[in-house]
Amino acid sequence: MSIEERLSFIIGEEKELRDILTGEEILPLLERALKVGPLAARLLDQIGTVLWGVGHVETEKVLSVNCPLYLEGEKTGQIVLFGHENRQSELLIIAEFIAGTVNAMIVNNLKRMLTTEIHTTIVNQSYEELAASEAKYRDLAEKLEVKVEQRTSDLKQAHTILLQQEKMAAIGQLAAGVAHEINNPLGFIASNLNSLKKYSERFIEMIALYRQTIGKLSLPRETAVEFDDTWRKLKMDFIIADTEELLIQSLDGCKRVTKIVADLKAFSHIDDGGIVVIDINTELERILNVLSHWIPADAVIQKKFADLPGYPCDAAAVSQVFLNIIQNAIQTRESGLQLDLETIHDRNKIKVIISDNGPGMAPEVVKRIFDPFFTTREVGKGTGMGLATAYETMQSLGGRIEVDSKPGCGSIFIITFPVSEAVNV
Repeated sequence: MSIEERLSFIIGEEKELRDILTGEEILPLLERALKVGPLAARLLDQIGTVLWGVGHVETEKVLSVNCPLYLEGEKTGQIVLFGHENRQSELLIIAEFIAGTVNAMIVNNLKRMLTTEIHTTIVNQSYEELAASEAKYRDLAEKLEVKVEQRTSDLKQAHTILLQQEKMAAIGQLAAGVAHEINNPLGFIASNLNSLKKYSERFIEMIALYRQTIGKLSLPRETAVEFDDTWRKLKMDFIIADTEELLIQSLDGCKRVTKIVADLKAFSHIDDGGIVVIDINTELERILNVLSHWIPADAVIQKKFADLPGYPCDAAAVSQVFLNIIQNAIQTRESGLQLDLETIHDRNKIKVIISDNGPGMAPEVVKRIFDPFFTTREVGKGTGMGLATAYETMQSLGGRIEVDSKPGCGSIFIITFPVSEAVNV
């Protein structure tokens, strides 16, 4: 089912209270109501059918009061309480309180249904698209590898580098597309959370008013004590205090996801055409955000960025250079990672220095790390093209990549850009 069809199911079709509420939610509420005065309580739908009820009315000399329930602005049912004739005002207050609570349940359940449907659809579609894309490019890489192996080593390298660049461009387009698709439901969720925050504040204010009003009533001492005990048992003071904090944390999480999505889209540079001026420091920050999921939780990252001029280049290609090298550094340790990023600007060059505290490399490995298909990782966990592509890209820019590494001493990658290509922005 498409997103539009799912939205139509939630929003467009007529809904009934039985579709939105459950007995597990309503019956405990009605049962607690009986403890403060009413003889019986019922929840009726819009045609008067009893959906849920508790208590019994054994005499005709019983007073009934009712309060309406609303669904999307229209009356869809009612709460009916039965009690003694001399307790009309008390029954009305309790009925209004229960109706207010049920109306809040209706709104919250509708929003939860809609949010869950959208989230599930987006996640499933994104996963299926990514899985299909991965299968497509794996199949393409295998076929091209057979052809490349039949040619000279120079032609093999040229074709392989070109393939990797095209693959990264396609992945960049996919990343930008996914970022765009996530933005829409993310904005909806953030908006709903803000609305829910406002509603909860009003709801809490209303609860306080109900408590104050009930406190002024001449309730039997046993009823008042039971009411207070139930309040404490349900930890209502904690729930009221914690609700605002939960919503604030959720909104902060939305802001974090929004930042990651923005960095993912910016990293792809899908909207940039040809040569553009970039801020190298900003690109490095974006790469860290994009790779945040793969960075060990206990990693220590230190940044020492100099004031740099803008650098005109193929932004997507340069971002890919940084991504490949930083990702390579992150993969050196599963825990205890120390990652240092430094930028330097002098009269004739801009340098980006990326160092890690990984296991380091032997001299024979250092000599081959920029060769296509060379990898020290397990079979199936690396293509051996990341550093080769980065090296080729820097050569095309007139720059270079150097590495300093020894076993047990970590690795240092020095990326040098020709300063003549830099401009002030």
